[in-house]
Amino acid sequence: MHRLGLHAVFPGRNLSGAAKGHRNYPYLLRGKQIRYPNQVWASDLTYIRLPGGHVYLVAIVDLYSRKVLSWRLSNTLDTRFCIEALEEALAGYGEPAIFNTDQGSQFSSDAFVRVLESRKIRISMDELRAGIERYFQFYNCERFHQSLEYETPDQMYQYFVVVNTLSLAA
Repeated sequence: MHRLGLHAVFPGRNLSGAAKGHRNYPYLLRGKQIRYPNQVWASDLTYIRLPGGHVYLVAIVDLYSRKVLSWRLSNTLDTRFCIEALEEALAGYGEPAIFNTDQGSQFSSDAFVRVLESRKIRISMDELRAGIERYFQFYNCERFHQSLEYETPDQMYQYFVVVNTLSLAA
């Protein structure tokens, strides 16, 4: 394959890279308490593996309620499907005061930014890792799960460890 110049085609590891020439925006959420819906929305991209390849998923989320306001799938990483998800969320739920994303090229593109700036929505950008860390902290420690009898994953994990430790000691 190497001699023929053939290689596997799959999404790269980092979907959050900023494009050269795109403007970066400051992170506006440090120390900010989110107290009501439409105060801050956030968006991110990921990819989903399929038997024949992959598709990209973008979601727009209200950070106060964690409600997914809109989402789109695409087989390319163009900006259009991100804008479509944003426009659907704006049409269905109004406008946030702040829109937070990572500095990925889709979110820092002129076309995407223009949609936010035309509505006077403040733009906040951070690194993907920080957003994921906050979400998993919420998911593990604060979010109650019906399938776990309305306990958090942390509570269930600790309960299991304690029960098994006690049974091993007996």
